[in-house]
Amino acid sequence: MSTGVAITGMGIISAIGNNVAENYSSLLEGRTGISHISKIDTVHKGSIMVGEIEFTNGELEAKLGLSADNNYSRTALLGAIAAKEAIANAKITNIKAYRTGLISSTSVGGMDMTEKFYYDYLESEDNRRYIEGHHAGDSTEKIAEQLGIDQSLVTTISTACSSAANAIMFGARLIKTGKLDRVIVGGADCLSKFTINGFKTLMILSDSYNTPFDENRKGLNLGEAAAYLVLESDSLVKKEKKKVLGYVVGYGNANDAYHQTASSENGDGATLAMEKALAVAGLEPKDIDYINAHGTATGNNDLSEGRAIIRVFGEDVPEFSSTKAYTGHTLAAAGAIEAAYAILALQNNIIYPNLNFKTPMKEFSLIPQTTLKDKALNTVLSNSLGFGGNCSTLIFSKLP
Repeated sequence: MSTGVAITGMGIISAIGNNVAENYSSLLEGRTGISHISKIDTVHKGSIMVGEIEFTNGELEAKLGLSADNNYSRTALLGAIAAKEAIANAKITNIKAYRTGLISSTSVGGMDMTEKFYYDYLESEDNRRYIEGHHAGDSTEKIAEQLGIDQSLVTTISTACSSAANAIMFGARLIKTGKLDRVIVGGADCLSKFTINGFKTLMILSDSYNTPFDENRKGLNLGEAAAYLVLESDSLVKKEKKKVLGYVVGYGNANDAYHQTASSENGDGATLAMEKALAVAGLEPKDIDYINAHGTATGNNDLSEGRAIIRVFGEDVPEFSSTKAYTGHTLAAAGAIEAAYAILALQNNIIYPNLNFKTPMKEFSLIPQTTLKDKALNTVLSNSLGFGGNCSTLIFSKLP
């Protein structure tokens, strides 16, 4: 097995909780955060269900101590809240003491700000400063500002729904190659009318609670969230006597380039990603104790991912479940949200239930775990499958 990269801190804000503890409590209680749209002024209110975070932008700004004239997008606000929790959880008091980087991911970026000022853009010079927050890198810069990271590597990854998984992978590689001592990795995405309308056009949104891996699945529920992990080198952990939550031991990504928005029907990209992650970790399929599946509840994803799981694990598929019935599909943040859930599963020897499952899919006999289960876990595999065929797999372990 390769030398692992230590995870020493985590932070989350999602539709099922405003911090790590609240998220974990909701997972244990089977409490979903999915409801009808209530906070976005859209014609789809009442007809589409999403995972919304309760805090208004004003409340998030107050938590960060921002002035009223700030130009933070909602994505940046959510990201900063989660990243600061991760830093606190890792007990980091001096961010400049070690070579520390930030790799953040997003797909929505500052789209909410763009929508708000779109029609008034040319009416006032002042409006233009808000539009500057549109691009994906702006939220990363804002998070770096909040964390005090200003003289190290700060970069953004945007590979659709696999973005945060790729951020974690990149961060792990930077540590393993000695480029940095510590990297804050993860992603953030807010809900916006643009995103809702885009997925509505693709005809993959559900008007009810999403049902991953169910024969009668109707589509996904979008969600907004942010999650970040603190990755640290072995030498830093030993020197500072840090508590380790788990290790990143395997990672792999692949692009099957099958379609702009659909995965290969045979799961080619996901198969390659899982095989690569196992090879990096020096593990065999039989060594995986639990799979946190991408499981979006769309017709294409669940069929493609299910076939990929069978190709990799054969007849001995470990227990698996999707947690998107809790949070909705949080796009670029999904890989980090589910990485944090995987670490919580490892720490507590718990397998989360795949909510809303009733009928097995006709194409294969895979049945997700449907109840909360206690099980001794040593390794957890987490999949993130993105548009354009960008598929990523992470493997987490209790030991390096």
